[in-house]
Amino acid sequence: MELWTVYDINKKSTGKTIDRHSNEKLKEGEYHLVVEAIIINFKGEILLNKRSKLKNKYPCMWETTGGSCIKGENSLQAILREIREELGIIFNESEAIFYKTLRDDVAKDFKDIWLFRKDLEIENLNYTDGEVIDSKWVTIDEFEKMIDKEEIIPTIDFDKEDYKKCLELT
Repeated sequence: MELWTVYDINKKSTGKTIDRHSNEKLKEGEYHLVVEAIIINFKGEILLNKRSKLKNKYPCMWETTGGSCIKGENSLQAILREIREELGIIFNESEAIFYKTLRDDVAKDFKDIWLFRKDLEIENLNYTDGEVIDSKWVTIDEFEKMIDKEEIIPTIDFDKEDYKKCLELT
């Protein structure tokens, strides 16, 4: 069972939870929290991960690290857990830079985007939870071409303007 905290339109907890795998759906004005990590190395490349073919949505497509915040976690705790679970990498809280929050009224979620600046060796990544099967570093131009070719999941909220802002923050 994976419980999500339910938030209102102002990103305040309603005190309610919902089981991710139940038939119960979020109601109008209810949201859950997802997190996304943009990891950029010192060459300015973005880390992308290939989703397992066993994933229900977007199998074998490329994405950044992320997932849902579970009950009892704040956004920062959730992104650090997701990175650890998906890549086997442990970041410290001090390495995380909050970038922005987006609200999606269709998906009924808030997405907190976190930025990390670190050189990681692909061969040192450990895909511990089976969700990720490969990783690679790409330039922002390669990233945009992959989006155009529909090789990257369509829920990515990151573009060249975001990239420039993130480089300034790190």
